[in-house]
Amino acid sequence: QVQLVESGGGLVQPGGSLRLSCAASGFTLDYYAIAWFRQAPGKEREEVACIGSVNNSDNSTHYTDSVKGRFTISRDNAKNTVYLQMNSLKPEDTAVYYCAAQRTFILIIRPGEYAYWGQGTQVTVSS
Repeated sequence: QVQLVESGGGLVQPGGSLRLSCAASGFTLDYYAIAWFRQAPGKEREEVACIGSVNNSDNSTHYTDSVKGRFTISRDNAKNTVYLQMNSLKPEDTAVYYCAAQRTFILIIRPGEYAYWGQGTQVTVSS
C-alpha cells in the first residue's frame, strides 16, 4: 500500500524552528519528485518547496519566494524520507503542511500533478 506520512508539526513561537518529515512506505522515493505544500484556512493550497528525483542530476530544488532563505528541503533515500527544515518561522507560515510525491524526472510545483499525498500536519506559529 502506497503511503506518505507527515510528522513534526506543532506550535512554535515566531522566530522558532520545526523540522517536518515525510516518510514513504509501499514504494521507493528515489525516482520521485517530492514537494511540500501548505494550506491555510480560506486559502488555496500552495507549493512551499520541492526536490527532484535521483535522476535529477543536480538535485534541483525549488522554493516559493516567501520561504527562500528560511526553509530547506532535503531527502534521505536510505530512510525513504524527505524533510522540510523550517527556520525563522512567521505567523503567516501557519497552515496544514502536506507532502506529495510524483514519479518524474522533472521538478513540478502544481498540486494537480502529484499522485500521492500525505494526510497533513498542522504547523501553528504564534506567541
